Amino acid sequence: MGVKSKAAAAILVLLLFLGSLWLQGGLDYHWDACLKGYNQVNKFHQLSNSSGAGTAEGPRVLEACPGQTFQVSLLLTHLLAAPAYSSDVLLQPYLSSWDELVKFMESLGPMVGLISKEIETKTSVIRQLALQAEESPEAELSPDVHSINSGNTVVGTKSNVEASEHAGAYHSVRSMIWVELNRGLVDFHHQSDSGCRTILRLHRALLWLKLFLEKLAETPVAGRLKSPSDLCREAYQRTLANYHTWFVRRAAELAFIAMPERGFFFRLVCVQNQDQLSIVLTRVAQAIEEVYSRTQKALEENGMLDLP
Repeated sequence: MGVKSKAAAAILVLLLFLGSLWLQGGLDYHWDACLKGYNQVNKFHQLSNSSGAGTAEGPRVLEACPGQTFQVSLLLTHLLAAPAYSSDVLLQPYLSSWDELVKFMESLGPMVGLISKEIETKTSVIRQLALQAEESPEAELSPDVHSINSGNTVVGTKSNVEASEHAGAYHSVRSMIWVELNRGLVDFHHQSDSGCRTILRLHRALLWLKLFLEKLAETPVAGRLKSPSDLCREAYQRTLANYHTWFVRRAAELAFIAMPERGFFFRLVCVQNQDQLSIVLTRVAQAIEEVYSRTQKALEENGMLDLP
């Protein structure tokens, strides 16, 4: 093996190691990627906006994109299904959205794909907690579930009563917060395997992807379009870089350098030009924003935005 080959192999190993620290979770806690139960596969790509709001940008249905593992139509379907009631997020479509986002990242090449492995680990943690709650009736929501929606607690509102009466502990973001707080599973001072800490890491990564897609959708009036590599780097610097060590930030820079050019994204979502790409990605970014803002509010109300 030549010097260049050895150097390339060394960089790949370094990225693999640092990629595991991408969401500050570390392999010490959640490296068991086989814990992927509770995976719902939506066979239909018909979009259904539960809010009833139409879109002025184009038709409300995105067709499946032949030959692509990542399906933007399926991602949008899950994102639109996640918001529930007045201020909650259903975990099942939320995690299914991440399944598609992982495919999106993996399609960008092996360097960015390494980052997606840690995200898969995070989604597996929450799915495993949900399975454990299903198998242990005592771990499910008790009749005290009404306190979630009483108005005397911060985790829910009265409009969520209908959902929570028949929901499990990991039915939604707010039900998970309520259960884990009441069972003493959330540690505000040390790292833990709680669903609340895990979803915070996913929440931060979701903001990074939202900003990246928004930037990729922008069509400047004048001047050249920035490269996806530069746009992804800018989004990262505004979000996840604030929580990463110097070494992880350098690994991220290497991953972004290897990102494909803009034409690749046209093919990825089956569009012909930047205007069409802008329409599709704007709709996705708007759907992510709704999910993100609801999750942000739930975490903030319970003082969970800085869980270690």
